[in-house]
Amino acid sequence: MFIHTVQAGESLFAISRRYDISLDQLRIVNGLNETNIVPGQSLLIPLYTYTVQPGDTFMTIARKSFVPLDQLRNANPEIDPDALQPGMRIRIPDISYYYASTLSYYVLRNPELDRALINDFAPYASYLCLFEYHFANNGDIANDLNDLAAIETTWSRRVTPLATITNLSPGGFNPELAHQVLNNPSSRTNLVNNIFNLVSRKGYGGVNIDFERIRAEDRDLFTGFLRQLRDRLKPAGYVLTIALPAKTSEDIPWLRGYDYGGIGSVVDFMFIMAYDWHHSTSEPGPVAPINEVRRTIQFAIGRVPSRKIILGVPLYGYNWVLPYRPGSIAPALSNQAAIETAMRYQSPIQYSEEHESPFFQYRDEQGQLHVVWFEDVRSMSVKMVLVREFGLEGVGAWQLTLGFPPGVWLLRKFFQIKKV
Repeated sequence: MFIHTVQAGESLFAISRRYDISLDQLRIVNGLNETNIVPGQSLLIPLYTYTVQPGDTFMTIARKSFVPLDQLRNANPEIDPDALQPGMRIRIPDISYYYASTLSYYVLRNPELDRALINDFAPYASYLCLFEYHFANNGDIANDLNDLAAIETTWSRRVTPLATITNLSPGGFNPELAHQVLNNPSSRTNLVNNIFNLVSRKGYGGVNIDFERIRAEDRDLFTGFLRQLRDRLKPAGYVLTIALPAKTSEDIPWLRGYDYGGIGSVVDFMFIMAYDWHHSTSEPGPVAPINEVRRTIQFAIGRVPSRKIILGVPLYGYNWVLPYRPGSIAPALSNQAAIETAMRYQSPIQYSEEHESPFFQYRDEQGQLHVVWFEDVRSMSVKMVLVREFGLEGVGAWQLTLGFPPGVWLLRKFFQIKKV
């Protein structure tokens, strides 16, 4: 597989002819309902044979296909790299020999929709975190979910379902709620027992803890809670995983509540939320810039075994109004919706080589200028390369109902997915 970046004047039909792929397949793989593509748009071409274009070199082909240059040369020993001619066929080597786990989030909807999406994504999934259960300050589970169909479907497709437990309350993630439970031994033990009972009663394979905005003063108590939960779950064979904010140092005040080393010694897997460096209430910018993602991985593997780390990627971006005004809120939109917006307004997509992130600007019907930063097949591919480079356990996403059709093709390109 390789990536084609649309040039000015190109049509989807012409690209399909150039690479000898049907127009319908090109549209399906890239999730396109329309054909009015724009310059700068990235298209995944799901072929393992590349047709040489004017100006191509082995290096540019290796970059388009995200394979090491030496592997590309070894796959084509009969071709002289210095004698490439347009129209030549180059074999793209299969690099999917890296065994990886995927752990992604799924926001439950209704049994029919749950079964359909889980069945579609199951071949590319190891663990699926069903979102989400809340708890009260006495440690009781505060809500119930219509999740039995999702659990049953997940197991039937050799995927392990995990119950996601959060400190969400009506006002968002609640550090005070977590603080109250962590500091009360009775409430803490009650929550541990209630999580165990929930997992065993509903038929989950384990749990995902997503406690956000943990205070620095609760750092050791939080790790202790996870240890207590592990000791309750492990004898029964249940998996303990956790979602953690991205950290690049211990000097960030609002992240001191998370002891990567201590937590990593307790849990089975850490899903690192490597996104939201720019977000709905920040100034415009890349959501998951590669330099920060790399720094996060380097920080984590200095404290946690690499095979415990799942790199989390976003299936969304943000749409800011320009000029940016502090205090304004930028709505989130899925990566696919971002691409559709660029196509609707015929806005060329730019790509930041520094951040490995796409973005574009457009004017809406009222003449208001917008800028959208999001993720595409290029930026996602770079992150999957990092998983392999650093020997991580795998990759995961927030969250699957947002959709990203080429994502499953990328997983197939870069990994062999571990199954239960």
